[in-house]
Amino acid sequence: MTILSCLTPPAYRTTHFGTADISAKKDHAAMDMLYDPHRPHRKPLSPITRIPRPKGCDGIGLVLQGGGALGAYQAGVYQALHEAGLEPDWVAGVSIGAVNSAIIAGNKPEHRVAKLEKFWLDITARDPYTVWPEGDSPRKLRNALSALNTMMFGQPGFFKPLPFSGFMAPRGSGASTALYDTSPLYKTLEKLVDFNRINDGPVRFAVGAVNVGTANFTYFDNHEVEICPEHIMASGALPPGLPMIRIGRHQYWDGGLVSNTPLQHLLDHIAGRNMLIFQVDLFSALGEIPRDMPEVLSRQKEIQYSSRTRTTTDHFLKVHKLQQALREAIYMVPEDKLTEDQRILKTSLERLPEINILQLIYQHKAYEGDVRDYEFSRISMKDHWRSGYFDTRNTLVHHEWLEFTGEGGINSYDIHRMGK
Repeated sequence: MTILSCLTPPAYRTTHFGTADISAKKDHAAMDMLYDPHRPHRKPLSPITRIPRPKGCDGIGLVLQGGGALGAYQAGVYQALHEAGLEPDWVAGVSIGAVNSAIIAGNKPEHRVAKLEKFWLDITARDPYTVWPEGDSPRKLRNALSALNTMMFGQPGFFKPLPFSGFMAPRGSGASTALYDTSPLYKTLEKLVDFNRINDGPVRFAVGAVNVGTANFTYFDNHEVEICPEHIMASGALPPGLPMIRIGRHQYWDGGLVSNTPLQHLLDHIAGRNMLIFQVDLFSALGEIPRDMPEVLSRQKEIQYSSRTRTTTDHFLKVHKLQQALREAIYMVPEDKLTEDQRILKTSLERLPEINILQLIYQHKAYEGDVRDYEFSRISMKDHWRSGYFDTRNTLVHHEWLEFTGEGGINSYDIHRMGK
């Protein structure tokens, strides 16, 4: 299978995007998670001890939520999993989670962290505010200015402003339905992702988008369609900023408009397998009551984009209990009284899956405010990456969360809600 069948606008193929490789090499040491640049007097941490795949685990899933600039948190999570030797068999994402998912599934394990670093260092390369006083208020001002810089100039290798776009463009023109051009992202994906590996490789891959014409949520799964850069871009085409993406006869927007996490898709396709799932969320469902307008806007985003993990897991539990009851009932029927379909059903119910979900939810800082999902400064990116790495490192200490009991059902764990 190749990606040649994916029709691509010629304009997307004119040049190749790329910040000089020396930039990535220069910052590589800064992405070293074992050394804390804020506390240079401390001894570096010891590397993560490799963890063997838990007994009874049939597959490892990585589920990545949307959240723009906060997506560096997911890269830190993957780095910790990689160092622990827990490579995913399933990767699914929405929006920026789709981009990170494509980089992970579209590269060999030994190259994935470097490619994630390359992506995040490149798109945060244009940071005009490199020196700033410490403290919440100065940092909040710095982040606001950084977000304003993003709005005015876009991000290299990601998106750039469209002149005379949106309300200023003639109705029906190409620039009338978006404010930015995402062709730089297309070139970035071509450079960092091997789409032949996504389509023919060992990792199950899926990204979610919403059909603009029907409002139906759609998953682009590499077991069902041939994945191309357009599928990743469609999953992250958040209106009104980013343009809708045409795939076939349909136009698509960011999947986060309908569902910001693809957990349900994974659970619907595990086919009775025991799964260890790392769900990485960038917006927390739990939050404080707002006390001013910036906090209102921030909390609105958290409620709108936080994953419905509890709803999904509750639904799965109800289905699991119904399956258990059906299994008990069907075993009470003599074998010679069963139809062929009932025998097949009986066989399928002999082993019900056991799911362990380890939730990793980004905990936003007091100074980040409502601009945190489009504030692409280098310093914030590194902070997000480190948060993801250490949240995962602390989660993996709990080896009992990784164990399978053989009883079936679903278990959910969250390092930030211990003792609550």
